[in-house]
Amino acid sequence: MITLKQMLAAKNRPLAVVTPGDSVFHALSLMAMHDVGALLVLDGDDLVGIFTERDYARKLILQGKSSKETLVSEIMSDRVAYVTLSATVDECMALMTEKHFRHLPVLSDDGEVIGIVSIGDLVKATISNQQFIISQLEHYITG
Repeated sequence: MITLKQMLAAKNRPLAVVTPGDSVFHALSLMAMHDVGALLVLDGDDLVGIFTERDYARKLILQGKSSKETLVSEIMSDRVAYVTLSATVDECMALMTEKHFRHLPVLSDDGEVIGIVSIGDLVKATISNQQFIISQLEHYITG
């Protein structure tokens, strides 16, 4: 099974982040530029929140606020669940399913932000692993 470290390395692109003081409009522009559905919110090197498409839709659009005048800190999710590199794909999927979210920050053991994985990343890794197992079983049966 692929590890979180391998998964993050395969992404091969810089981590897209915003600060609490950035405008929502700026955050949305970054999300579009990087083709992602969530941004980590960092205050210096500290993870202080996550900003997602869901935050935008539910906390800004439905309340009639302006993305150019609203700060990320006003609508971000500040209670962020995260995992470390020791977590398995199955553990990540279980946590995301239980908490009903699609993006999960990955931190080092000392709290440094390493990256973010999406439910799509995890599903892709699971399918890849299943295909590998099927291939091995077929080789065993016909070998």
